[in-house]
Amino acid sequence: MEATDVRASTKEQVESLGAKFLEVPMSEEERKANDGVYAKEMSDDYKRRQAELVAKQARQADIIITTALIPGKPAPQLVSAEVVADMKPGSVIVDLAAEAGGNCALTRTGEVVRTEQGVTIVGSINVPGLLAADASSLYAKNLLTFLSLMLSKDGFTLNLEDDLLAATLVTHDGQVRFPAAH
Repeated sequence: MEATDVRASTKEQVESLGAKFLEVPMSEEERKANDGVYAKEMSDDYKRRQAELVAKQARQADIIITTALIPGKPAPQLVSAEVVADMKPGSVIVDLAAEAGGNCALTRTGEVVRTEQGVTIVGSINVPGLLAADASSLYAKNLLTFLSLMLSKDGFTLNLEDDLLAATLVTHDGQVRFPAAH
C-alpha cells in the first residue's frame, strides 16, 4: 500500500499504518506552504512532478483511492485519461473527490463507469453517508456473534474458558474480573 499527500506532516501518519509514503520532491517554500491542516494549491512545477509520480505508480496499481480537495476550488486532477488508459484491466479508481469534479479526468460525478481498457472508475457522491448502514450492520453482526458465545438451546451460559468471554467479563460471582476495572 502506498499513499501520497502534499502535506509533509502526513508522512508519519501513512507510515504508522504500514503504508509506504510516496514523496514528491518539494522546495522548502512548498513544504512550508503545505504544512497545515488543509492542503493548498501547488505550483505548476510541483503538479508536473506529482503527475509523473502518480502516473508511474498508477500504472502498477490494482486500486487507487483519491481524496484530494482544495477548499473552495475544483478538485485537482491527479489521474489523467492517458494514465487510466495505461492501467491494468480490472483496476479500480475510487474517486472520493467526485462531488468537486474528481481527481481523475474520467470521473463522472454520481456514476460508476468502466473504460474500454477495463478500468472501473467509481464517482459515487456522499460516500460518508453510505457508510452508516454498513457500519450498523457490521456492529450488529459483531454483537450477534459475541452473544452467540453465551446463548444456546439450553439458555444463557458463560464459558469462562473462552478467551474472548474471559477477556471481556467485568464481574462474575461478586468478583471484579476485568483488569482495567481494578
